[in-house]
Amino acid sequence: MSSSSEMKKNDVLRVELEVFRREHRDLDDAIEALEASGRGDQLALRRLKKQKLVLKDRISKIEDQLTPDIIA
Repeated sequence: MSSSSEMKKNDVLRVELEVFRREHRDLDDAIEALEASGRGDQLALRRLKKQKLVLKDRISKIEDQLTPDIIA
């Protein structure tokens, strides 16, 4: 892959990473609000927490792609 296309790919990954991080924070806020209200629907809470875990996995994968491999 050429250096230019690699840079473009990394730029796209960085944008996706920021979007996923923002969504992760938003889900965190939503979960916190539901729990604080005291009347949080347990099913809804579980779904939100599952979505948050999926996003965390996506974030980790993108971070791994952006981190250059270091040969020890």
